[in-house]
Amino acid sequence: MPVDMPWTEKYRPKSLAEIVGHRLIVDRLKSFVERGNFPNMIFAGGPGIGKTTCAVAMARDLYGGNLTGAFKEMNASDTRGIDVIRGEVKEFAKTISMNKVPVKIIFLDEADSLTADAQHALRRTMETFSKDTRFILSANYASKIIEPIQSRCVVFRFRPLSEDDMRESIKTITKGEGLELDEKVVEALIYVGDGDLRKLINILQSAAMQSKKITEASIYDVAARARPKEIVAMLRYAITGDFNNAKNELDNLLLLHGMSADDILTQCYREVQNLDIDERSKLHIIKDIGEYNFRIVEGANERIQLEAMLAGLALVKKGAN
Repeated sequence: MPVDMPWTEKYRPKSLAEIVGHRLIVDRLKSFVERGNFPNMIFAGGPGIGKTTCAVAMARDLYGGNLTGAFKEMNASDTRGIDVIRGEVKEFAKTISMNKVPVKIIFLDEADSLTADAQHALRRTMETFSKDTRFILSANYASKIIEPIQSRCVVFRFRPLSEDDMRESIKTITKGEGLELDEKVVEALIYVGDGDLRKLINILQSAAMQSKKITEASIYDVAARARPKEIVAMLRYAITGDFNNAKNELDNLLLLHGMSADDILTQCYREVQNLDIDERSKLHIIKDIGEYNFRIVEGANERIQLEAMLAGLALVKKGAN
């Protein structure tokens, strides 16, 4: 039986006209395609929000779907060193495009992973072959790309997809795969996706492997996320001084949902604004989340740090009494 391809590829837009969201950026890229000429570019933003999709879709529109010899895609996180820039990248830049559009494109994904030496070598390559080669650099953090490269590029900043954009994508996949899901499932997908469409689609496909009828519970189970109300319950117990119940809720998150400390703290951060408490208390909780997140990143025991955070919140209430 043939293996179905990942939905992230199956539903990946093939042209700029099919892309969901990023309207201002897409319109600018369309104008580049119409002119057949464009500057070097940096696509900056978080993972899964469409940077690679936009680059490939633009290339397809520009070259009429025939990317051979005109478009080269590389992942800079796998090829971080200067040798690759001096070798593979430079060699492709030297070639002559046989396409109707003479300008070639080199797309470097995760370019912010390149070493400083590699970036300086890349800058020289960009200058040398500027006549007939353009570079599109994708980066989670544009600030990690050296200034001489940034100054030679137009920077497009990709924002997380809006709820409306994600709803549109969910609707397309639901129709294409014959899925059954209600509004609660859609809201759960949007919540766990958090602006990352690739993550959302992967979770939806995993949930659909069990049944065409998707449930809210299956979404949270596949994503290893807690429902917002469970996070809110844990925080409410803590800030009212009920440490034991807060600890029980934490046990459920760690053991039943299999969540990591980082995931729990991230969800706590997202749900603080939904707590019915004064602004000063919210600021105190956010400060604590940042402190304990730093400790865990530095290697402290996750369980101890999470319980210490809840204990700290409970002590504030008891101290007030």
